[in-house]
Amino acid sequence: MLSGISWPQLLIVLVIVLAIFGTKRFRTLGSDLGNAVKGFRSAMSDAEQAKDQLEEKDQDKKDADFDNTPAEERRKED
Repeated sequence: MLSGISWPQLLIVLVIVLAIFGTKRFRTLGSDLGNAVKGFRSAMSDAEQAKDQLEEKDQDKKDADFDNTPAEERRKED
């Protein structure tokens, strides 16, 4: 997709964008982008921790024993 764009063309686009938005806007955009990435990483680690906690809880639970259900016990009595 970007294989047809050369470095001089990218520089021209960057200069035009700088002229339109200004350097102050780019500084805030960079910090906002950094904060967004940091928040995303934090949310991902929180999700991983929650997943690990759920897996630990699932391992602690004992599976149900269906060998002697009440219906089977009644059949044995009859």
